[in-house]
Amino acid sequence: MSPEDALAQIEAQADPGRAEGMAEYHKVPRRYIGTPNSVLNDLAQDWRRTLSLPERQALADALWATDIFEARVVAAKLLTQARIRDDGPVWDLLRSWVPEFDSWAIADHAASAIGRRLVAEPARLETVEGWVTSDHMWTRRAALVATLPWAKLPHPSDADFATRDRILGWAAELAPDRDRFIQKAVSWWLRDLGKHDAPRAMAFLDQHGTKLTPAARKDASRLLR
Repeated sequence: MSPEDALAQIEAQADPGRAEGMAEYHKVPRRYIGTPNSVLNDLAQDWRRTLSLPERQALADALWATDIFEARVVAAKLLTQARIRDDGPVWDLLRSWVPEFDSWAIADHAASAIGRRLVAEPARLETVEGWVTSDHMWTRRAALVATLPWAKLPHPSDADFATRDRILGWAAELAPDRDRFIQKAVSWWLRDLGKHDAPRAMAFLDQHGTKLTPAARKDASRLLR
């Protein structure tokens, strides 16, 4: 499938009038088609089923390059898959997108795809650890959003517990960062962690909670008792 054909399918199901509101909401200058996320999910699911991995990777790369909002979201969805054999090229492509993150919706969809590749090969956390000190805010945020799977594990192994503590160390390093998207990412990680490992979440807040903004601290602790 060509990127032109893919864009035509996205455009064919656009909701009239939606694009203007999306542009105002996301506040990042780029083209917005106005296609609902539910439609993008259906399209990505269909393309994942009918296209080979190399075809999906090529399509995702081309759609990302358009810088169209819906195209970038679909590009991430095309590569959001738990099991991918020989996923090195997919990991490299996803990693190449990170410096271009500039919008929470696009960044979070891509981070979800990155998270699958981290779970598949945890050694890649060595790369993600470098993101924590990046000058690019969205890269710093991706370090936490992409590692959310370790906050959500219901039955972690000893290795998973060690990884969880490692990422909590990153969260502690980012806690004084006053950018609201960083604060939201830290509170998101702790909130999800609290559903499965409340003692660790509470211990983090006891030790580092004062570094967070009051709003982030409240959000992180609202499910803890």
